[in-house]
Order: sequence, then structure tokens, then C-alpha cells
Amino acid sequence: MTALVLDGKALAAKSEAELQERVARLKEKSGGKTPILATILVGDDPASATYVRMKGNACRRVGMESLAIELPADTSTEQLLEKIDELNANPDVHGILLQHPTPPQIDERACFDAIDLAKDVDGVTCLGFGRMAMGEPAYGCATPQGIMRTLKAYDIELEGKHAVVVGRSPILGKPMAMMLLNENATVTICHSRTRDLPALIKQADILVGAVGKPEFIRGEWIKDGAVVVDAGYHPGGVGDVELAAITDRVAAYTPVPGGVGPMTINTLIYQSVESGEKSMG
Repeated sequence: MTALVLDGKALAAKSEAELQERVARLKEKSGGKTPILATILVGDDPASATYVRMKGNACRRVGMESLAIELPADTSTEQLLEKIDELNANPDVHGILLQHPTPPQIDERACFDAIDLAKDVDGVTCLGFGRMAMGEPAYGCATPQGIMRTLKAYDIELEGKHAVVVGRSPILGKPMAMMLLNENATVTICHSRTRDLPALIKQADILVGAVGKPEFIRGEWIKDGAVVVDAGYHPGGVGDVELAAITDRVAAYTPVPGGVGPMTINTLIYQSVESGEKSMG
């Protein structure tokens, strides 16, 4: 069996070309204004700084502007909330991204939830999660929403399928499960402490690895013909799934790198353009 490679990099490039046209139309209608994504980076974590830079570059590639806000590592929750309030009130800002993780003294959840729902283009607020889970309009959390866009682009059937999500983080595992459920999949949520995890994974028609541990999900646990989404990325270019052991017997899989990552960033930009269109169009 030759597995279908769910190429997130190619999909993101195709989407960027479409977003360029949408941004150009907005610019024309608004007298030169573009959607603006504000990114907030607290502290100097190198990985976080790299992610923020990549998001800024993606904005520029589609003709959008990004507003990069860098705050010192000793910033308090109150100071960060003030900055978020300021951006909420700025009509020129259409999306707000608070880069995770923030330093330990910050109440990250309070800061996420302070983001205006209309500008929550990274899909991190409790209100946005609740609305999405109920099938109401909201911006989806960027990684799981990017995965859903990938599955749709490749016509992967979800209805009636058994989807197993390994991971329960508030920005990946939990919203992923709700999104799959909303598309009529039957969903099992597992995690690193689930009993008899291999047996549950063996049942998956659709498997999403989002546990955050390198190659934690072994190849022999995955049944032939499954669709495998690996949302992990670790040093050495490996994900959460032992992909090398399954590429010749699954129906489809996301490569690492080049699968989920590019569509995460693209979804953030896509949702920022949507927000700009609602506000400026």
C-alpha cells in the first residue's frame, strides 16, 4: 500500500496564494489598509521567538502587517492584561496572538481569556472553545483547525469513523476531539496515563498523536489502513508517532516536518484575514 502523504507545506503555500488575493482586495477597498496580527512575546525563550518570527514572516508573505510586541520576562499578569486591553481597543488590530508558554508568574489562562473573541484568531479563549464545541461560530484553535483543514483538503472521510486522539491539552487534544465530534466522527480521547493504550489506538480509523513525547506512539499499535496525523515535533525532526514503521501500510499520514506545522501557522493567518474581512469589509 502506498500511503497518501498529507502535505501541509504544499497546502499552506496554496492557501497563501489565495490569501494574498484576499488581502489585496481588502487593501483596495480600505484605501491601503491591511489586516494586522499583533503578536505578544513575553520573555526571551528562543523557541517562542522563532515561532513568533515565523508567524510575522507568514503575515508579510500574504501582504498583511504584523505588530510584534516584546515584553520583558518579569512582566506581571496585570501588565500583560493592560497590553491585551490596549490591543482589544485598537480598531486597526484584527488578531491577537499571545505566544505560549508565558513565564511562570503569569496567569496565562486569565490573559488568554482577556483576548476579545472577535480577535481570538489563535482560538485560545474558553469562550471560543465553548462556542466551537457547541457548533457556534468561533475561530478554531490553530493547530487542530489546521488539521481539520488538511483532512478536508484531502477528502478524508470522518463521518462514522472512529477517531482516537492521544493528548488532552487545552490548545490541541481537547479542541481536536470536539472538532472531530462536530464532523460526526466517534471520538476516544486518550493520554499518556490511559490504561491499555495500544489496544485503543489499534481501533483508530483516524489517529491524532498529540501527546508531546517523541515517538511515544509505536508503529505496531496502529492498524493497517488508518489515517495518521502526527501533531508532535521534537529535536531530530521526529514527531509523537513512529512514522517510519507505518508509511507503507497506512492509508494516509502527515509527515514530520512539513505536515501539521505549516498548516498551524497558515490557519492563524487565514483566521486573521477572516477577522480583517469582517471588520474592514
